[in-house]
Amino acid sequence: MTDVAPILFDRRLLAERQARARTSGPESFLLDRVAEEMDDRLHAVLRDFKVVADVWTPGAALPPGRFPSIQHVDLDVSGDEALGLAPGSLDLVVSALALQFANDLPGVLAQIRRALKPDGLLLAALTGGDTLMELREAFAAAEAEIEGGVSPRVAPAADLRDIGALLQRAGFALPVTDVDRVVVRYDHAFALMQDLRRMGATNVLIERRKTPLRRATLTRMAQIYAERFSDPDGRIRATFEIIWLSGWSPHESQQQPLKPGSAKASLEQAVKGLMPK
Repeated sequence: MTDVAPILFDRRLLAERQARARTSGPESFLLDRVAEEMDDRLHAVLRDFKVVADVWTPGAALPPGRFPSIQHVDLDVSGDEALGLAPGSLDLVVSALALQFANDLPGVLAQIRRALKPDGLLLAALTGGDTLMELREAFAAAEAEIEGGVSPRVAPAADLRDIGALLQRAGFALPVTDVDRVVVRYDHAFALMQDLRRMGATNVLIERRKTPLRRATLTRMAQIYAERFSDPDGRIRATFEIIWLSGWSPHESQQQPLKPGSAKASLEQAVKGLMPK
């Protein structure tokens, strides 16, 4: 047994593909949507955040001018996940569509928690386990049919309950999680795959298949996708699941749960009082 997190992602390859996407005309609709939502959520928080850091976002998590200055923490291509943030130095940490590439997400969250000042806020969005479920199913069926086996294509992803538990484990107070499901339609599966390349979001698993896909497998994948996930007009659906998470660094001013046994009325009495006589 070991406490060392397994290395799941080829981070150098991820950085190369993200850089290539930026120079070849990126497709940013998903990041733009997340950035707009993040700005809206922060406007709903009645706080002034002066010292802000953006962790690993492949672009900008916040619109220009939202804060006077933002410290950007870039993804380390070596795989090192030490963020280099000084303890108790930040009022706000944001991250958009990046934390799903953490090999040790609990460790990254713990570093962010230590870097926040008391009553500092983490607000982040990452892709969830239902992202591209249609493409995953179509590829698995095609590979099993044509090649007799299935290769790793999608990294393991935490679900909503897992994320909430990880926030608590990292020491965050008042943790909140919710899901935004985005369904995008395409003419065919190859148009979707082209968008994924322009996002720099193709497969970067260490255990990914290293040999090129057979043309017959790709063709069959597109057929299966169209058979199972098309609308009446013939266009296919692609699901992106965005998990939002937030948590505060503990502070005495925050609302605290009541101590066990401190209630002044019993639940049984309250229920009886609501029952018709």
